[in-house]
Amino acid sequence: MQTEKKDIRALTKEELRDFFITNGDKAFRGNQVYEWLWSKNAHTFEDMTNVAKATRQMLEDNFVINHIHVDQMQRSTDGTVKNAVRLHDGLVVESVLIPTKTRTTACVSSQVGCSLDCNFCATARLKRMRNLNPDEIYDQVASIDSESRLYHNRPLSNIVFMGMGEPLMNYNNVLKAIDKITSPEGLGMSPKRITVSTSGLPKMIKKLADDEVRFKLAVSLHSGIDEVRSKIMPFSSNFPLADLRESLEYWYSKTKSRVTYEYVVWKDINDRKEDIDALVKFCRYVPCKVNLIEYNPIDDGEFQQADQETIDAYIRALERNDIVVKVRRSRGKDIDAACGQLANKNETVNP
Repeated sequence: MQTEKKDIRALTKEELRDFFITNGDKAFRGNQVYEWLWSKNAHTFEDMTNVAKATRQMLEDNFVINHIHVDQMQRSTDGTVKNAVRLHDGLVVESVLIPTKTRTTACVSSQVGCSLDCNFCATARLKRMRNLNPDEIYDQVASIDSESRLYHNRPLSNIVFMGMGEPLMNYNNVLKAIDKITSPEGLGMSPKRITVSTSGLPKMIKKLADDEVRFKLAVSLHSGIDEVRSKIMPFSSNFPLADLRESLEYWYSKTKSRVTYEYVVWKDINDRKEDIDALVKFCRYVPCKVNLIEYNPIDDGEFQQADQETIDAYIRALERNDIVVKVRRSRGKDIDAACGQLANKNETVNP
């Protein structure tokens, strides 16, 4: 029976060096191949033009490169690009290039589907099929970097883990991917330009702090009242705000990095004065800023964008309490690429 070939990018540089030594070659060949796999982003062994043909054949006989393939690319009228990314096993995730005048940002996925059940999010309606591997996360970023250079004449400047999935439920692979993305032997991006967004898993937030990560943390908050938040995000009933608060205080004590709260205001859900007061109170616990995010409806259900008067009331209350607040207007809505809309509507995903 034929043994399934291993994905070569699952090997460390040291393991690659050992492979070549074991097969009668020199260790430096491992460094050479590692560079092709990561910083040069080779899709096939044939791409490795400075590696001897016999060596490339040996790699072909023993390994595969499970590179992603952009099945479909959609461009919005505002310049946003959405990629339907096919993985080696036929499953599909989505990633987005978000351009502004000063930066280009990659919004990447960490899971096929999602492990959580946020009622306002289209991705949450998809069954979680599996976690993404580090190379599959890395490839999304590399592809968007190429698109940024092609369409906007500049390299990718920022990365947000705000695509499909809960990053902290794929903890090890997300951190391995970020390590490759920030490594000089990978894409060489600064960790300060990377934001990992979580729905709020206290235990994993503390683990991030203990692991002394250098990227930024964002929390999908949406309410400072437990009862309201659990209606918006049912899973959060298992993670009360008191526990989330404690984990964020721990995060700040270890990292001295302020937290970003992502917050959508919905009509008849979190648009009362007590909702505003609860957010202001929660913001006092650790240094933070608030992104008020425009909501992108996924159906005609209960979640509807609050009126501008309510948004203005939030802004006034936050600013009055010296809390930094920004209103984030959604981009890519015409191609379902905006926040909460990633749900494989191109229908290329396997059932």
